[in-house]
Amino acid sequence: MFILPGLVALVTFIYARPLDFVSALRELPLLYVFFFLAALGFLIDLSQSQRKICSKSQLRWVIVFYGWCIFTAGIKYFGSLSTSWLPLTIAISIYVLIALGLSSFKAFEFLAATILACTLWISAVCVHQGMQPLQCIAFLPTADASPGHPDGRPCEIAETCSLNAPEPGADYRCDRVGLFDITSIGNGRVRYIGVLQDPNEAAMTVAIGIPLAFAFFQRKRTAIRFVVAVTAFLLAAITVVMSKSRGGQLVFLAVLAVYFFKRYRWKGLLLAAIIMLPVVAMGGREGEEADSSATERLDNLMVGLLLFAHSPVVGVGMSRFTEYHNLTAHNSYVLAAAELGIIGMVAWLSILFASFKVAYRSLTLITGPESEVARIWGLAMLSALTGLSVGIFFLSFNYHYVFWIYMGMTAALAGAVARRFPHFQADVTRREVGLLTLGGLLLLVLVFVYVKYKLGRG
Repeated sequence: MFILPGLVALVTFIYARPLDFVSALRELPLLYVFFFLAALGFLIDLSQSQRKICSKSQLRWVIVFYGWCIFTAGIKYFGSLSTSWLPLTIAISIYVLIALGLSSFKAFEFLAATILACTLWISAVCVHQGMQPLQCIAFLPTADASPGHPDGRPCEIAETCSLNAPEPGADYRCDRVGLFDITSIGNGRVRYIGVLQDPNEAAMTVAIGIPLAFAFFQRKRTAIRFVVAVTAFLLAAITVVMSKSRGGQLVFLAVLAVYFFKRYRWKGLLLAAIIMLPVVAMGGREGEEADSSATERLDNLMVGLLLFAHSPVVGVGMSRFTEYHNLTAHNSYVLAAAELGIIGMVAWLSILFASFKVAYRSLTLITGPESEVARIWGLAMLSALTGLSVGIFFLSFNYHYVFWIYMGMTAALAGAVARRFPHFQADVTRREVGLLTLGGLLLLVLVFVYVKYKLGRG
């Protein structure tokens, strides 16, 4: 598989961001270099017919979604297309490379191991960061996108840092400084860098990596894989606690709930909730900060719903939400409707649903010992997708690299299963598209009722 070296390097680059640790790498266009290597490897494999295309329905919806995004960005305001098309194109291209480039379970597991290694690294960095003492961090007004300069002074609140400050003209924050000078945010909320610099996104990403560790242990029950699985679980749990992410807590619960429900049915959900109690007790935000964040998110949702009501067919255009509001929607379902209208929302929901269908059918519709690998990875992807779907209810994740990597992984799983079991199918039917349309609209109505109720009480 010639695609694997470039694809592994590309995914590692997106997750781990090595250029932010080594200054010499910042001048190199590594994203495009690795993408080119992966694309070249894909073309070589394609010439040798080393791939199996499956989940064609999902691929068609991806094409529709991409085309509609470009259309809405251009028709609403052509200038926005110049800044939004490239990140989306890269994300969709990564999806295509993963979906069509991994033609076997061996290749699928190789990339899954890469993603797991990256999430272990990210969670380890976050945990180390969360164990450091709070200190003053200076942000100079003349520095562009500066990560801040820790000055070593201990603190409890930011106001302390302004007293006798060595940089009088700087803005100060009181936070933790971890490996490679990666700082926390919000008075100690751990995070990573790059596309995962938001604590909520970092928490969700490491939580949905847990099923990958579980799957590798189920594939081969060795002591090393058991240690990796336990380590992944503990690091993710601690990261969620230290991130103080309420959404991350729900993602963690959702991931566990799928496994426990598969094993113990409804009793398993109770067991998952019990295991979650320490994470809930130690994590999350309280007080005025939490109330302010909740009110802010309600305002974001209301703006998104009003934008959809104003332009229900084509929306306000891809990546144009912040032109109408100072913040994004912080809800992928509302954001899809607001920016892309009902057509874009249905296309995006169909892509997500197709991934669920692949995972579920891999788990349930294949029997016999020869299909154990399909069942194991079907359960793992079903768990990860459940956590992802919960997490993006509180995040604007429609165009995020991590989202499209997981969509590509489920499409690759479909191809690997179909290669071994030619009868395997997981296409989205017209009836299901109709149900998704009604379900999406119903969700928007329920969100509107909830937001109106909460804002009315406030």
